[in-house]
Amino acid sequence: METVKLTEYSHGAGCGCKISPMLLEEILDTTRENIVYPELLVGNANKDDAAAYDLGNGTSVLSTTDFFMPIVDDPFTFGKIAATNALSDIYAMGGKPLMAISIFGWPIDKLSAEVGRAVIDGGRAVCEEAGIPLAGGHSIDSPEPIFGLAATGLVENANLMTNDGAKEGCLLFLTKPLGIGILTTAQKQKKIAPGEIDPAIEAMTTLNKAGETFAALDGVVAMTDVTGFGLLGHLKELCESSNIGATVWFDKVPLLPNVEKYRQMGCIPGGAKKNFASYGESISEMTQQQREILCDAQTSGGLLVVVTKEGVDAFLDAAAQQGLSLDPIGETHAQGEKLIEVA
Repeated sequence: METVKLTEYSHGAGCGCKISPMLLEEILDTTRENIVYPELLVGNANKDDAAAYDLGNGTSVLSTTDFFMPIVDDPFTFGKIAATNALSDIYAMGGKPLMAISIFGWPIDKLSAEVGRAVIDGGRAVCEEAGIPLAGGHSIDSPEPIFGLAATGLVENANLMTNDGAKEGCLLFLTKPLGIGILTTAQKQKKIAPGEIDPAIEAMTTLNKAGETFAALDGVVAMTDVTGFGLLGHLKELCESSNIGATVWFDKVPLLPNVEKYRQMGCIPGGAKKNFASYGESISEMTQQQREILCDAQTSGGLLVVVTKEGVDAFLDAAAQQGLSLDPIGETHAQGEKLIEVA
């Protein structure tokens, strides 16, 4: 296969390609009549990770889609990251994936079919790991390479995780470290040292399978995945939907190795700046370091889990069984002057 650097063919990278939260709200605003579908348990009202449609037998089908432009140069790895990221929405809702179909855009005048096949094979590899088929898809000739999945899953209604389920007096946990946007920007700027992107790739290609297990625990009351809007953006959506406030303990937030090194070198993704411009007024005063890390646009990031204090022991036991060693990164409480406090 020819040697290519996929990131040179796209203007954005991974979930950093997402439209800013503020602009997205403007786009989604509509004057159309709001039609109520009783079987639609979860739609777009609270900015949840996937839609949920009640099948009437105690379960719901989950439906979601996610796709983006290359965040790494290797085609197979790009396919794995995009597929892992798309399936994360199913796990974040407490569900089990059933199947996926691909979304594929390819600049056929710039990149060969062989390179495109490697991207889709990366997606296939992740679907195989998740135990589901990549059952088809749709492709177009596009100016930049694009790949992702539309995924279908199933969830027990009693375990359905939504953004409006959080409550005061809970602890916050994050299952993957932050800094993916900073490290991948360092790579795009050709500043990354050999091997120092590897921890980010490992994180981005790790499935959030633990979400299905966590959702069945009584003490887990809400869950979402942290992607393009950064930790604070996704926490803000959860707080708004649940009518609560939250405090993030910055020193407790896990970071990938060398994030601070590249942050100080100016490797700040454009998505982080768009994020802060969209929701910064809802956050307490932050240092530049806190802002650039907590607003960092993540691709295929971890799960943000809200756990009652009574349920923490059972949650940590379940996390350990999933190979996760977690500590709380914050807590929820009544709303104050600012929706989120950074301490």
